[in-house]
Amino acid sequence: MTASTNPLTYRDAGVDIDAGDELVERIKPFAKRTMRPEVLSTLGGFGALVEVSKKYKNPVMVSGTDGVGTKLKLAFRMKKHDTIGIDLVAMSVNDVLVTGAEPIFFLDYFACGKLRVDVAADVVKGVAAGCEQAGCALIGGETAEMPGLYDPNEYDLAGFALGLVEKDRIIDGSTIVPGDAVVGLASSGVHSNGFSLVRKILAVTEASLEDAFDGRTLGEALLEPTRIYVKPVLALLDKMPLKGIAHITGGGLVENVPRVLPANTAVRLEKARWPRPAVFDWLQTQGNVPEAEMHRTFNCGIGMVLVMAREHAAAAITSLGIHGIPAWEVGAVVSREGDAPQTVVV
Repeated sequence: MTASTNPLTYRDAGVDIDAGDELVERIKPFAKRTMRPEVLSTLGGFGALVEVSKKYKNPVMVSGTDGVGTKLKLAFRMKKHDTIGIDLVAMSVNDVLVTGAEPIFFLDYFACGKLRVDVAADVVKGVAAGCEQAGCALIGGETAEMPGLYDPNEYDLAGFALGLVEKDRIIDGSTIVPGDAVVGLASSGVHSNGFSLVRKILAVTEASLEDAFDGRTLGEALLEPTRIYVKPVLALLDKMPLKGIAHITGGGLVENVPRVLPANTAVRLEKARWPRPAVFDWLQTQGNVPEAEMHRTFNCGIGMVLVMAREHAAAAITSLGIHGIPAWEVGAVVSREGDAPQTVVV
């Protein structure tokens, strides 16, 4: 082994320090639009300062972290990076929301082999757009440039959200009883789960992402960003009590709804009660995917489920519609017999 005879610098490792500085300056205006009064620091410091709003009497912190998964592979193929950040925010803030919490701030982690400022800026613009939709502040994050670990043309993302909820208003599903109504909130498409199967179907069928599909391209339909439900659901909580909320992510309808149910209850969903977006019909037909597997893998048109007393269902659907979220009474809570499945779709 021979030592280098020339002085080496950090740049010789392929890391561009100035590019990182440029990225921070590029994204500051977008992050600024997400600021909340509780934020006491500016983007770019070592740590972000956020105080607890005085409107909370007995606040409980609710945290969530997630990524985007292999949906990123489609973004790479399409060279479209400006919406994947919305997916990143949605995955965490929707999870925080299920407890009844208001997301307060968000942090992102962007890892790459070679920092391409235009690409990274597009991603973080999407993150800021997602934070605006959720009403939470983008207060910081980390950009990690790691030559040799990632393909120079690819990157990975992770997101972290923190929310607050009054202790006596936490939603935990404990009051759910047979007879309660189940309201389904429309998804915007596949969201950010099931893309390993999506990519397998694309490979087997040799379908092109540029193929025309339902008024746009197939790639655009698959890359449609995850819907963020925060503001409409928080507005609903100001009007009526909710007993349980489930974010429909990996595991689809049949594995996520049980996460908020008492052990002695189950939910019966009737698929005829909501319209299934065309993208799911395409995936099922082209991939020859069994119906049960569709409900175990994808949201099938329902991105979030709310459980409430039946007398509130109609008003809830009206309120959600006013806030731009189509919703339907998609089923009901029933008694569970023995160890029967807690969610069935009929």
